[in-house]
Parts: sequence; structure tokens; C-alpha cells
Amino acid sequence: MFQKVIGQKTESDNRAAAHAQSSAPATVPAPQPSATSSQAPRPAARPAPSPSGRNILSSDVEIKGTIKFSNDLIVDGKIEGNINSDGALTVGKNAHIKAEIKTRSVIIHGKVHGNIEVTENVELRSSAELVGDIKAASLSIESGAIFLGKSAVGTPSVKPQETTSSKSGGKPNSKAGGKPANA
Repeated sequence: MFQKVIGQKTESDNRAAAHAQSSAPATVPAPQPSATSSQAPRPAARPAPSPSGRNILSSDVEIKGTIKFSNDLIVDGKIEGNINSDGALTVGKNAHIKAEIKTRSVIIHGKVHGNIEVTENVELRSSAELVGDIKAASLSIESGAIFLGKSAVGTPSVKPQETTSSKSGGKPNSKAGGKPANA
């Protein structure tokens, strides 16, 4: 009943199909319209998953809870809860998100209230409003974006525990004759 078509049919394919229809016996009943009409809209109503793996939540969608996804997610609706993924998250201009976000990367055009922890980059576009802390490998903020919070960006070449005060073990400086400063 359904035929998968890959590429374009050639002229000879069209002729063969026309010949098969014209040589069909007259006693073969025509397909019932109800059978084909009830099955035909399903493929048209639900598009096939895109090859890029992008998922879209439109502006009329509201979700409370935890969201997990694999590839990319574009959100233009409302989310309250947690967002976890190895993929990329794009927050649309109409989006309102109150969530803790842990993904590969985030691009924000809308409003986010919550902390963001990503393995790659965070981009705050000019229409973005972020109230929360950021931990990321890189951060870019366009002019006009609002960001209220702390950020930890990049990986330091020297670990914070290896500073000069921690190397001395917290002992007083012995350069002044070996006596403690308060003695």
C-alpha cells in the first residue's frame, strides 16, 4: 500500500507503472478511500526525525520536571525543574526556564533562572536574561544581555590549592628571624 521512494523515478519507471495500471483486470476493486485516508495523514502529520537530531519545544509547551535529551534541544516554552544532557540547549526568545542546567553547551536568547554547568560554551545573546551561576569552558556575552550571578570560566593552569599560602602549610613566614608575627 505504501511505497518508499528514494531519489527520482526515471521515465521508464513511470511508463512501467502506467502500463501495469492499464493492464490490470477490470474486476479488481479500487482501494477503499477510508483505508487510505486514515493511514495517509499519519506520515504527513508527524514529520520524520530530522537528520541533525534537533528537538523543538514550542512556545505553547510547559514542562515541570526533569528533561533529558541526547542531541540538541530548542526550547521556546516554559520549563521548571532540571535539564540534563550531553547535547546542546538553545533557549528561544519566548522561553522562561527555572531550572538547573547541565549540558554540553547553551545558547540563551530568553530568560533563565538557575545555575548552568556546561562542558563547552555558554552564549548569552543580546535578548538573554540569566539569573544564576555559570561554570563553563568558555563564555560569551553580547551587549544588552543581563547576567546576575557568578561565573567560573575556563580551566586554570595552576590549581587553586597550589598557591603560595597553601605551600607554606599555613605556618607563619620564617624570614623575620624565625619568630611568629604575634610573639
